[in-house]
Amino acid sequence: MTQRAARIAPSILSADFTRLGEELDSIAGADYVHYDVMDGHFVPNLSFGPGILRQVKCHTQMPVDVHLMVEDPEQSVGWYLEAGADIVTFHYEAQRHAHRLATLIREHGALASVAINPGTPVAALSSILPYVDMVLVMTVDPGYGGQSFIEGSCEKLGELRSLCSSLGVSPLVEVDGGIGVANAERVCAAGADVLVAGSAVFGAPDRGVAIETIREAGTRGIAGRA
Repeated sequence: MTQRAARIAPSILSADFTRLGEELDSIAGADYVHYDVMDGHFVPNLSFGPGILRQVKCHTQMPVDVHLMVEDPEQSVGWYLEAGADIVTFHYEAQRHAHRLATLIREHGALASVAINPGTPVAALSSILPYVDMVLVMTVDPGYGGQSFIEGSCEKLGELRSLCSSLGVSPLVEVDGGIGVANAERVCAAGADVLVAGSAVFGAPDRGVAIETIREAGTRGIAGRA
């Protein structure tokens, strides 16, 4: 059996936007582009809209994972689907009608993903898990890049894997926040499949080497799962 590799999603929140095309070229060896959308309400920061997403989609063949850190994501999700989002991640804490939103995303041909903040218990996801393709476990409080990984997140990943198993579902599990080579193996051993890495990739002298190093560490963790 071929060993399953960890997937890497560099967050362009950490990129240099004065040379976005070059920055995207430098991460061409990754699996996804992670695109953080912040509205200044759900999280205390502002970032990108659908216009920049269109530019990203024109420049790269990598799937783009649009992470909506916004209030009432159902009101704005259409903009990002029309702009070419391949995956749309919405926050459980922000959406009152999660099933309807996940269904809408899938009807538009994208993958549906739900995120939970560090303070949200995994059990809250039990009713939505059968309707999503991925779950994003935030390992920092969202809103800023460059934060430190919250210890205890690995236990949460284990809880999520157990819940998915009990429901007979197997969405991809993504982690975001403070992820790098130092903890990639550990979080993948605990249950992660997709690693969002911002400063660990864009802060490295050679982004390709950074991506491969993180991927190799994560893949070891996946191989070590029971």
